Amino acid sequence: MFQRFNRNFRFQHIVMFTSVILLIITGMPIKFPNFILSRFVINLWGGIHNSTIVHRIGAGMLIYFMVHHLLYTILSRDGRRDFVLLIPTPKDFRDAVQNIRYFLGKVGEKPRFGRFSYIEKFDYWAVYWGCIIMIGSGAFLWGESIAMKYFPKFVLDIAHEMHSDEALLATLAIVIWHFYNVHFNPDRFPGTLMWWHGRISEHEIKEEHPLEYEEIMARRAKQAAEVARQ
Repeated sequence: MFQRFNRNFRFQHIVMFTSVILLIITGMPIKFPNFILSRFVINLWGGIHNSTIVHRIGAGMLIYFMVHHLLYTILSRDGRRDFVLLIPTPKDFRDAVQNIRYFLGKVGEKPRFGRFSYIEKFDYWAVYWGCIIMIGSGAFLWGESIAMKYFPKFVLDIAHEMHSDEALLATLAIVIWHFYNVHFNPDRFPGTLMWWHGRISEHEIKEEHPLEYEEIMARRAKQAAEVARQ
């Protein structure tokens, strides 16, 4: 087994997906109040007032996650390394094209990924962008009375639309894109526990991140050679 994600990163992920789940199950009923399921969920929380309180708890957790992640990215070696490796490069575009050609049977080999594939980079930056939109617009809505003192009403209207539409977009991205890649993909169904223990098997890393596997093995061989020379 290879350690892929450290404890700090896994903790951030748990906080993030817990907050996102709370925000979705309390936010979607507000966006679609006439749906039977929406009324059921709101009643389950004991009414709209309680549902709103839980929504704000989820929002607080998301804000905490974002601050924690920014500090982790700046202050930790692993955070700085992963942030740099998550920046999209021309290879990601070529990998995406090759992957499509592979699925269409036009080429015989899948693209070879490093530590992060273009799919994982898309996931990461979608979350980044989503957090900025949701936290920024949500702050206006949360402090509506204060915001009205300093901004015209159309600013709050824009914040409301941004919050509502980005929430739906994020929900669809999670349910369709993220759930397929980590749960419903035939190679991973019914899912992986990597988010809990942070480890990846030798077979998985060879299959999904062959370039990273080669880097790790080369580094270990170099370290073993240095020890042997001492």
